[in-house]
Amino acid sequence: MQLYDTRRRRVAELEPLVRGQIAVYSCGPTVYGDAHIGNFRTYIFEDVLVRALRYLDFNVLRVMNVTDVGHLVSDADEGEDKLEIGARRDGITAWEVAKRYEQRFLNDFDALGLERPDRLVRATETIPAQIDLIQQLEKRGSTYRLADGIYFDASTFPAYAELGRLDLAGQQAGFRVHVVEGKRHPYDFALWKFSARNIKRDMEWESPWGMGFPGWHIECSAIVMQELGEEIDIHCGGVDHITVHHSNEIAQSETVTGKRLARHWCHTEFLLLDGGKMSKSLGNLYTLADLAARGIEPAAFKLFTYSAHYRSKQNFSWEAAEAAQKNLQRLRYLFTQGGTAVYTVDSLKRFDEALQADMNVPEALAVVWEVAQSDLSVESKQALARQIDRVFALDLLHQEIEDEIPSTVLAIANERNQAREAKQWLEADRLRLKVEAAGYYILDTPSGSKIRKQ
Repeated sequence: MQLYDTRRRRVAELEPLVRGQIAVYSCGPTVYGDAHIGNFRTYIFEDVLVRALRYLDFNVLRVMNVTDVGHLVSDADEGEDKLEIGARRDGITAWEVAKRYEQRFLNDFDALGLERPDRLVRATETIPAQIDLIQQLEKRGSTYRLADGIYFDASTFPAYAELGRLDLAGQQAGFRVHVVEGKRHPYDFALWKFSARNIKRDMEWESPWGMGFPGWHIECSAIVMQELGEEIDIHCGGVDHITVHHSNEIAQSETVTGKRLARHWCHTEFLLLDGGKMSKSLGNLYTLADLAARGIEPAAFKLFTYSAHYRSKQNFSWEAAEAAQKNLQRLRYLFTQGGTAVYTVDSLKRFDEALQADMNVPEALAVVWEVAQSDLSVESKQALARQIDRVFALDLLHQEIEDEIPSTVLAIANERNQAREAKQWLEADRLRLKVEAAGYYILDTPSGSKIRKQ
């Protein structure tokens, strides 16, 4: 199998560190608000990648982090922690914000039919490992102390610019300003931030440098080393991580280990909205709930993302989403229709080849349509559909099994529907959380609310 490597800027053969086994790390969500469909384009690709590796008989161990502390609003190490901002916004503690939006993220993850990572690790669960890693960097002379925290000195890592092809000299000329007073270089970044003396944070810990909390980047290095080791096969994330987060992660990890952090860096391109960037900061985003309100199934959104290569920008529009919904329905119908031709072992050969050619999902999808529209017998088509769904997870045979929902949960959900009709949004949100606490989640659709087991 071949994969493009962002760091080397070329497609390269996947050669596992341990034969037949693949260690994959995915940068996960910052749980201060709901994930949007742009975020989920990346998670969908990563799901297909892992499924494809397993389909191709690799033994995969996938780890994903949950950023529940330390993600500042600015890449320049200024501003507040996003979890603290979420706490003020929602009127609850940062711990409660993290719990609420992690669960909502997982609900959406499940609704999309994505396989959960083998290990999901919260940043707040690895504070000792992060402190230990910072101490190792300190011993190597790669850190310095400022009034607001401990910083990594990027000049101590000569290969810092490699991943993002950064112009460090140009940056020194002032492209990225020294927002933090005393910062030695524009690309230096915070490893540990000190708590403000006059403000009590919900999330803070004792450390050798004083009370505070970790910077965003250190958590991923600590989690990778703790869960997967000093070197891994594949590191995934969005293209927005290249110039800052992943460059910082490489610098701090490789300074300590002296080893190449990842053999392959796979980055998913942006999902655009009418040609422009979609992001929480711009306030122009859609969630799965927004799709459901327009009658777009989660599987239809997945099918939409499959039409573009993961390294290409993709433009979202409601017209495209509605077309994907119709295409999904047509695909499922075609897999119930057939002729007399018989399945052969070569029927999915091009499907396999497309996956092995840097995850060319659009080409693999074209093969799926060929199979669906072919003269194969229904039995043969459905045998192939089961193989295809091992990778694409579109529920092509559309065999839904409804769970029996307890009457108490149904009653709470009915109260929530009444609150929504009365536009009592806070009460509706409270009742939704009660449903989630009972082990279920609510998916709002044009035909009403559906309840699913978590």
